[in-house]
Amino acid sequence: MEVFNMKIDFSAMSTPELRRYVLQNRDDKPAFYALMDRLNSNTSTTSYPCPNTPENIEIMKQAIRKKLNQIQ
Repeated sequence: MEVFNMKIDFSAMSTPELRRYVLQNRDDKPAFYALMDRLNSNTSTTSYPCPNTPENIEIMKQAIRKKLNQIQ
Protein backbone atom coordinates (compact mmCIF):
# COMPACT_ATOMS: atom_id res chain seq x y z
CA MET A 1 0.00 0.00 0.00
CA GLU A 2 1.48 3.32 -1.06
CA VAL A 3 0.95 6.40 1.07
CA PHE A 4 0.97 9.76 -0.66
CA ASN A 5 2.67 12.49 1.28
CA MET A 6 0.74 15.45 -0.04
CA LYS A 7 1.00 19.01 1.31
CA ILE A 8 -2.49 20.45 1.78
CA ASP A 9 -3.07 24.15 1.19
CA PHE A 10 -5.14 25.14 4.21
CA SER A 11 -5.38 28.75 3.04
CA ALA A 12 -7.38 27.59 0.01
CA MET A 13 -10.01 26.03 2.28
CA SER A 14 -12.96 27.93 3.68
CA THR A 15 -13.24 28.01 7.47
CA PRO A 16 -16.05 25.39 7.52
CA GLU A 17 -14.00 23.14 5.21
CA LEU A 18 -10.90 23.52 7.37
CA ARG A 19 -12.91 22.84 10.54
CA ARG A 20 -14.37 19.70 8.96
CA TYR A 21 -10.87 18.58 7.87
CA VAL A 22 -9.49 19.10 11.40
CA LEU A 23 -12.34 17.08 12.90
CA GLN A 24 -11.67 14.24 10.48
CA ASN A 25 -7.86 14.43 10.91
CA ARG A 26 -7.38 15.16 14.59
CA ASP A 27 -3.67 14.27 14.56
CA ASP A 28 -2.84 16.85 11.86
CA LYS A 29 -1.26 19.56 14.01
CA PRO A 30 -0.50 21.99 11.16
CA ALA A 31 -4.18 21.89 10.18
CA PHE A 32 -5.23 22.51 13.78
CA TYR A 33 -2.86 25.48 14.10
CA ALA A 34 -4.04 26.87 10.75
CA LEU A 35 -7.63 26.72 11.99
CA MET A 36 -6.77 28.36 15.31
CA ASP A 37 -4.81 31.12 13.57
CA ARG A 38 -7.74 31.76 11.26
CA LEU A 39 -10.29 31.83 14.09
CA ASN A 40 -8.10 34.15 16.17
CA SER A 41 -7.57 36.52 13.24
CA ASN A 42 -11.31 36.68 12.53
CA THR A 43 -12.29 37.87 15.98
CA SER A 44 -13.70 41.35 15.98
CA THR A 45 -14.05 41.78 19.72
CA THR A 46 -12.65 44.86 21.33
CA SER A 47 -11.32 44.83 24.84
CA TYR A 48 -12.04 47.75 27.13
CA PRO A 49 -9.91 47.39 30.25
CA CYS A 50 -11.34 48.76 33.44
CA PRO A 51 -9.47 51.83 34.67
CA ASN A 52 -7.62 51.00 37.85
CA THR A 53 -8.90 53.84 39.96
CA PRO A 54 -9.69 53.25 43.62
CA GLU A 55 -13.35 54.10 42.96
CA ASN A 56 -13.70 51.55 40.14
CA ILE A 57 -11.88 48.88 42.12
CA GLU A 58 -14.32 49.38 45.01
CA ILE A 59 -17.31 49.21 42.62
CA MET A 60 -15.95 45.94 41.20
CA LYS A 61 -15.40 44.50 44.69
CA GLN A 62 -18.98 45.34 45.68
CA ALA A 63 -20.36 43.79 42.48
CA ILE A 64 -18.35 40.61 43.08
CA ARG A 65 -19.53 40.40 46.71
CA LYS A 66 -23.14 40.89 45.62
CA LYS A 67 -22.86 38.14 43.01
CA LEU A 68 -21.21 35.75 45.50
CA ASN A 69 -23.99 36.39 48.01
CA GLN A 70 -26.59 35.59 45.33
CA ILE A 71 -24.84 32.31 44.58
CA GLN A 72 -24.62 31.24 48.23
